[in-house]
Amino acid sequence: MGGGVRSYVLLGGGGVFAVHFAKYLLEETSAERVICVGRNPPRSPAYTLDVGKGDTRYAYHQVHIVFEQDRLFELFDREKPEVIVNFAALAYATSWEKSYRYYDTNVVALAHMCEDLMKRDYLKRFIQIGTSELYGSVGRPVAEDSPVQPTSPYAVSKLAGDMHLDTLWKVRKFPMNIIRPSNAYGPGQLLYRVLPRAVYCGLTGRKLPLEGGGTVKKSYIHARDLARAIWLIGEKAPFGRTYNAGPAEPSSIRSLVDMVADSLGMAPDALYQISPGRVGEDQQYWLDSSLIKRDLGWEPQISLKAGIADMVAWGRKYLEYLSDEDARFVLRA
Repeated sequence: MGGGVRSYVLLGGGGVFAVHFAKYLLEETSAERVICVGRNPPRSPAYTLDVGKGDTRYAYHQVHIVFEQDRLFELFDREKPEVIVNFAALAYATSWEKSYRYYDTNVVALAHMCEDLMKRDYLKRFIQIGTSELYGSVGRPVAEDSPVQPTSPYAVSKLAGDMHLDTLWKVRKFPMNIIRPSNAYGPGQLLYRVLPRAVYCGLTGRKLPLEGGGTVKKSYIHARDLARAIWLIGEKAPFGRTYNAGPAEPSSIRSLVDMVADSLGMAPDALYQISPGRVGEDQQYWLDSSLIKRDLGWEPQISLKAGIADMVAWGRKYLEYLSDEDARFVLRA
């Protein structure tokens, strides 16, 4: 696959979705330089998926975007990326504890960075990875211009970041786009997320705590489909436009876990036990993705069944690298 963009920097580059996007760029496009920037050292192969191994087009740099923006801009000015994709975020829905940290990363650091990026003429496009959570719980598919109703500090912080970028485009013509994916998943995802945790529990004989009986419905998109959507935006989206990206229908957490059990060849009740639901949790996420389909020709290609089989294969391959410690969310600066 061809394409016009030759150089990328991916912020939040140690996270699963940046890893998949980097792999997509290196394997499917003519990108000549892919730089990942993350706050942590590289993780084990279970989480890096050996992205860029032996490929001179790829590099990883440990830089903190909140506390080390001087170092970050030294890197930017040295590499002169045409496209910067911002995966970096504090991203956890139950964000009431130390909620100010979500604003530090998701709003303040973003505003600081973009103000300085406006002075760099090498940057052709800035792509912000947003979230569908800012729409809140919905009963029908929601489009990009639907009312927003965030229900957590995390969702509010992401909405504030989006609004800042939108204003930068409208007033200063900062060349940006925003993509709001539905609930993404894929090999390499940390175990505090329900799907990889279900796979891990099934492979190790543990019981998955199924919060609230798994009645909450979410819309799942494979990391590879998300990567293709981001690439298309970088190649040909009109500046200033925000895109939803998700499947046509949502799925309950219970049905998702049942599919994991089926893929593992075990009875569902052997995989999970019912636990109390989270107070105030949104009950359904559902996106209208017709705009990205119309503008860019994007549609998800990986079915949920195939994606779960992919996750199970990943779990089997890397089981020795996975541990219970990875199944707990830890808030880091």
